[in-house]
Order: sequence, then structure tokens, then C-alpha cells
Amino acid sequence: MGAIVSVILVLLGIIVVGLSGLPGLLGARTSMIGQRGAMALGVVGSALGLAGVGWFWATGDGEPLSLPTSLPGGVVRVAIDGLSAIFVAPVFVISALGGVYGLGYWRQTEHPRDGRKLRFFYGLMSAAMGLVVIAGDGVVFLIGWEIMALAAFFLVTTEDDQEEVRVAGWIYLAAAHVATLCLFGVFALLHSAGGTFAWVRLEPGGVTRPMATAIFTLALLGFGLKAGMMPLHIWLPSAHAIAPSHVSAMMSGVILKMGIYGLVRVTSLFSNPPVAWGVVVLALGAISGVLGVAFAIGQHDLKRLLAYHSIENIGIILMGLGLALIGRSLGRADWVALGLAGALLHVWNHSLFKALLFLSAGSVVHATHTREMDQLGGLSRTMPWTALAFLTGAVAICGLPPLNGFVSEFLIYVGLFGTLGTGAGPSFLGASFAAPALALIGALAAACFAKAFGVVFLGTARTRRAVHADESPATMLVPMFALVGCCAVIGLMPFLVAPTLERGIAAWAPELATTTRLCALAPLGWISVMGLVLLGLLLLASLALGSLVKLGTAATGPVWGCGYAAPTARIQYTASSFAATLVGMFRWVLLPRVKRSRYLPLFPGRAAYHGHVPDVVLDDVVLPAFRLGGWIFSWFRVFQRGSIQMYVFYIFLALVLLLLWR
Repeated sequence: MGAIVSVILVLLGIIVVGLSGLPGLLGARTSMIGQRGAMALGVVGSALGLAGVGWFWATGDGEPLSLPTSLPGGVVRVAIDGLSAIFVAPVFVISALGGVYGLGYWRQTEHPRDGRKLRFFYGLMSAAMGLVVIAGDGVVFLIGWEIMALAAFFLVTTEDDQEEVRVAGWIYLAAAHVATLCLFGVFALLHSAGGTFAWVRLEPGGVTRPMATAIFTLALLGFGLKAGMMPLHIWLPSAHAIAPSHVSAMMSGVILKMGIYGLVRVTSLFSNPPVAWGVVVLALGAISGVLGVAFAIGQHDLKRLLAYHSIENIGIILMGLGLALIGRSLGRADWVALGLAGALLHVWNHSLFKALLFLSAGSVVHATHTREMDQLGGLSRTMPWTALAFLTGAVAICGLPPLNGFVSEFLIYVGLFGTLGTGAGPSFLGASFAAPALALIGALAAACFAKAFGVVFLGTARTRRAVHADESPATMLVPMFALVGCCAVIGLMPFLVAPTLERGIAAWAPELATTTRLCALAPLGWISVMGLVLLGLLLLASLALGSLVKLGTAATGPVWGCGYAAPTARIQYTASSFAATLVGMFRWVLLPRVKRSRYLPLFPGRAAYHGHVPDVVLDDVVLPAFRLGGWIFSWFRVFQRGSIQMYVFYIFLALVLLLLWR
């Protein structure tokens, strides 16, 4: 009965959230009533959904809820287990906080043209993601998946009067439908192997190795496209950059995880996957992590920088999943527990700190009306709360204690080091290459966010936009600091989430994960102790610094003075100059475009420099390939003459060729 109650509550939450934007469509374009109503319904629906998740965690697993239907399979199934509960919780949390944030960020009175559309599809996308996660069979999954994809398209193209927005939207839509086509193949093969569209575990002898490989390959392509895995990430940077910031928070924090959820769910159906699967996922995770943060370092657009960091964190999650797959293949329960626990916890952590960073970036955009970092600077004086929230998210995403990003990465570290071999079981030395990759990711992320925070919030204002920036209203700050609190709680008390992670591990690999406990494999208690000690030391250092400033013993001077008597804002580091060394190190893959004056006189006048890091896969591979294909197929227009007689002749010719072939 407990499972039925939890499913019903989650379903009610999905329905209320999905319909939250509908009443607003009937109101006036210049009225805030519809927006406030949508926010209230979204919060109520999210509360119902979270109550269902909490009921499940309190009562345990149960039978799925099945309803008869005329759809393929005869019935539709929805269910909650240890995996789906982990993934559905961020859907409701981030959706509710984003709805509150939108009251100040995207006010209906300031956006009468597109505000109602945004709220309607925002609720619809949130509900569709909830349906994807609780789907008990492939039919319901694909219905939710397609609704999610289409709703996200309309959200990405909220400001569709701009050409940049339309281009990004169509790239996203094309990628989304390629992913959907791959998933049709996945569920067709699963039905062929298991005889049902429901999520059922496949017996080791019930599916041939070629069919299993085909399922895994299609799942990796389809779900990898949605997750933004490198090099399938082509839609992600532009879509996240141009969408409204609370939509970017949902897309980066939650919608990417739908791809991770699908991959985790499909791999859970195979009790003895080949070791090669884990190696491939681990390698792709390392590539996505390193290259994602490398591309982020070269960005000037604040939201585009955050978008590339989403690719980086998807890579970290994939590294944990790859380790778990290797552990399952070799019968190592400890690798499964550490790898999957790190991956699942990073799903939560990334949802929290990336949503926090996008909302903080949205606060900057709301105040200054620009995403270009080189037009900002000095915002910590005029927007101190936004600066504090962004700094918290930056520390968390860099995997630094005492915040939550450190805990999930630490679990993956421990699992990777465990593959070096201790004599307690089979080892797999090939997995150890990912440990230095994970360390490199953390170091590059720290450098990137030192650049982002320094250029945007420190120094001196570079333009009038930054000079006149004001702090955001409470409706925007409250959701941001709610996320700050979540990051701190998980970072300081990770043992609280251990039972939830163990339940998710048991749902993925019940034959292995029940033999060990997470707290026995990783020192979660000591992480709490050291985190509290570090937090106390930071507070003491802050109080000491504040006392020195009040006593007047600290020297004061112009910011970025650098020894000049009359410094200007132009002598500060820019986004390009700060990252020039690191961009040069990765020049072989970033292929930066630089425009500058080559020959300067002895006493030069005004000189210009412009650096740009393109998306190599999209700009240098995908788009040229499509242009070439369009040029080739344009020659076939000669056959499309608009003449019925010619078309009948083509049909006749095709029939003759078929008869001759037979």
C-alpha cells in the first residue's frame, strides 16, 4: 500500500505541475495574477511530488501501478524504486525554486509577449521529466520523453524574435529527435529480447551478445545526446546560454540527468555486462570532463561558460557509472557501491550547485542586461548576496570541501584507487587512468571559476552597466540561498544521504549491493568532522580579517592598482587574458580564433585584440557536413518538377527495378 500511496502522490504532483501554467494563458498579458497562480500551483505540485518521494523512502519498495490502455503493450505502468526516487526529487525541487525565481527574473509585466508561453511550457517540461523517471515501461517513457523534448524547445526559443535564439532552438530540436530515434531502437530491441515493454531484467542467456551490444550502443547515443556527453554535446552550450536563466537551471540541473537516468536504467537490466561497456563509459566520462572544462575556460559569455561545465560534470557522473559497470562485470561489490553512489550523489549535487550558479548568473544578467564577462567587474560591492551565492556554487562545483561537490567526487576517487588491486579480489588497472583525469578536471575547474568570479565580481566596474547594477529582489535571492543551504547540508553531513544512495544501488544491482554499506567503504563521518573544522577555521579567519579592517590596520588602495598612480578599469585582467595560458595548453583541441594587430609602429596608437573559442564539433564538423549534404541533395531538385506525369513515371520505373531485382 505504501508504494501505491507514493506513486499516487507523485502522479498528482506531476499533474498539478504540468497544468500550473494553463490558467495564466487565460489572463491578461500585462497582469501578474497568472504568474503568481502558476508559481503557487507549481510549488503545491512539487510539494505533493516530494511528499510521494518521502513516503517511498519511509515505506520501501512495492508493486508498480498498472492501468489498462489501448497503447502498445496493453497496459501502462508507473512505479517508484530506489533509482527513480533519486532522480525525481531534483525535478520537483528545482522546478519549485525556479518558479519562485521567475517572479522577479521574468515578470509578466516586463515580458508580456512571451511570459505566458514560458510559464506554460516550464510546468509542462517539469511534469514530463517526472513522468519519464517514474515510467514503468518504454511506452510511457517515450511519451514523457517526447513531451519533455518539445516543451524544452519552446522554452529555449522563448525570445524567438532573435535569430540567435531560433538557430539554437533548431539545433536542439534536431539533436533531441535524433536521440528519440535511437531510443525507439533501444525499446524495440528490449521488447524483442524480453517480450515486453516493461523494465524487466534480462536473463544472461536470454539475449545474444550482438543484440546486447546494439542495445547498449543505441542507449549510449540516445541518452548521451540528451545528457550532453562529449562529442554529442553540440546542442547544449547555445541552448543553455540563450534560454531564460531559471530555464537554464532546469535544463542543466535536471533535464541532462534524464539522459543519465535512461543510461543507468538500461544498464541495470543486464546482470553481467561486458567489461568493455564500463571501460567505454569511463573513457567517455573522462573525455567529457576534461574537454568540457577546457572549453569552459575559453568562454567570455558567463552562461555559456556554465553550460560547458555541465558537460564536465556529466563526465564525472559517467566516470562513476563506468566504474560501477566494471565492478558489476568483475563481481566487485565495493566498486559498484562507490562508483554508483558517487554518480548518483553527483546527480543531486550537480542539480543543486549548477542550478545555483545559473540562478546567480541570471541575477547578474537581470541587473546588467549582459552575459559578457568583459563588460562586468566589481559587482561584489553592489550585489554582495549574488556574489556570495555564486562563490558558494563555484566552491561546490570545483569539488572543494566543505561543500557537496567534494563528497561525490571523493567517493569516485576512492573507488578508482580501489581498482589498483589489493589482493582482495580481481583488479582492473585500466580504470586507474581516470583518477588523474578527475584530478585534472578539479584543477581546471578551480582555475576557470577563479577567472569567472574574479572578472565578474572583483576588481573595478568596466562599464556603466556594472556601475549601476543593483541587487536582485528577494524572490530571486531566496531560491538561490535555499540551494546554498542544500549544498552545505550535503557537504557537511553526507551520512544523511547514505541510506538513499544504498537504496538506489540496490535497485541497480541487487545481487551485489546488499553485501556492503556505504559508510563502511568511505569515511563519511570523518568528512563531516573535517568539514565542520574547516568551516570553523574559515569563519575565524573571516572574523579576524573583519577586525583588522575595522581597526584600520589593513592598508587600503586602488583595486588593481599594480603600482600605477592613476589606474583605470582597462588594466584589469579580461576573460581572455586570464585564461590565455590554459587556452594555449589546449590549443590543439580548442582551436581558438584570434584577431589582433600584427605589425605595430614604435609608438602604436589604438590596437585591437579579439579571441574566440568556437565549439569545434559543431562549427567545424557538424554544420559543414550539413551544408555539404544540403549542397549535394540540392542537385536532386531536377527530379522535382511538379509534374504528375513525371511522378507516375518515377513510380513505374521503381516498380520495374523491384521486379527485376526479385
